[in-house]
Formats: sequence, structure tokens, C-alpha cells
Amino acid sequence: MPASDPHDHVERALIAEGSRLVIGCDEVGRGAIAGPVAVGVSVFRTDVPAPDGVRDSKLLSAKRRALLAPLISEWTPSAVGYADPEEIDRGGIVAALGAAAKRALAELHTRGVAVAQATILLDGSADWLSPVLSSPLDVRARVKADRDCISVAAASVVAKVARDELMTAAALRHPGYLWESNKGYGSGAHYAGLAEKGPSPLHRLTWLHERG
Repeated sequence: MPASDPHDHVERALIAEGSRLVIGCDEVGRGAIAGPVAVGVSVFRTDVPAPDGVRDSKLLSAKRRALLAPLISEWTPSAVGYADPEEIDRGGIVAALGAAAKRALAELHTRGVAVAQATILLDGSADWLSPVLSSPLDVRARVKADRDCISVAAASVVAKVARDELMTAAALRHPGYLWESNKGYGSGAHYAGLAEKGPSPLHRLTWLHERG
């Protein structure tokens, strides 16, 4: 069955229950073997509809994502935070996700978004954000939020486009792994490059050992 378009029912229900604002949050690059993990955040706006065609980034072509990302940033405050491979190796992917999300939210805060008063709508079944926060936030984890909730879908698009651009640029500095096409995920060409060249400074070494 084709996937349905995301909607704003969940965000509006949270606001009706008392949330001052809702911020959608989604990660990109969790399963890659090279490059950072990225977490996008997008504020839900009640007064202006989201751009047409916003969906979970995995359901969109690269061309469509590239067209939508600037429209999302014009629609609402959005930001992307990163945790690098060294952080992932040192503390694990769950802690890295939390650190990246915290950085994205901090950027929104510097731009005047009342993050401390927001409900954070997180894709997935586990709350990996709260353990890294120095001050608690209202975090709500929801399975398939990236497919159902417009703010989370928007966050997934801005994070995916930003990380893809980063990995394409990194491919010029570290040729041979075809990051321009695989974006750091474990494709056959990527593993062939590893066999020939060995790991780069952007590889997650603990992940390579686990898969070795």
C-alpha cells in the first residue's frame, strides 16, 4: 500500500492539550559506517501550512528533497546538529544522537525559539534525547512520526539534505569510498574502498570492527 502523506493532527492535538509549541525531531545517518550522525529539528507552525509534498525523507528522491529543504527553512525555523565519528566511537550511537539533537535545539534557542517551553516530537519508540539534557524537556517519542507528523517529516528532510551535502563534500577530500553516492553507508563500493585504502578519519572504527 502507498504511504500516506504526513499531517498535523498530532501537533495540533498536543497544542490543544496545552503545549505552547511543538518541535519535530528526526535523525539521519544512524546506520552509516562513515560520517557523522545528523539530527534535524523543525518548529511546527499553526498559522502557515507546510510546503506541499513534504514527506519522510526516505520516501522522496534526492532531487525532491533538495527542492523542499529551502522551502521548509523558509516555512519555519529549522536546524541540524551533528555528532562526529569520534563521538560515536567513544560513547555509542544513542549518546551521539542525543548530543546532535541537543546541538540542533541549542541553535533554535539562539534564534529565539522558546525551546524550553516546547514539546519535542521524536521519531521512534525510544527517548534518546532526555538522558543528555541538563534541564528536562517535554519529549514525546512516537513510532513512525517521520511518516505521520508534518514537523518530523520536515525535520527529516532538512537533516537528510544537510548530511548528504556534507558527505558529498567529504568525498572530495577522501576519494575512493564513493561517498558521493552512498553517503557513508555500507555499500559494496564503499567496502571495496575500505579494502583498498583502509579507514579514513571519518570512519566509525568501532562499527568497522563489529562488522569485520
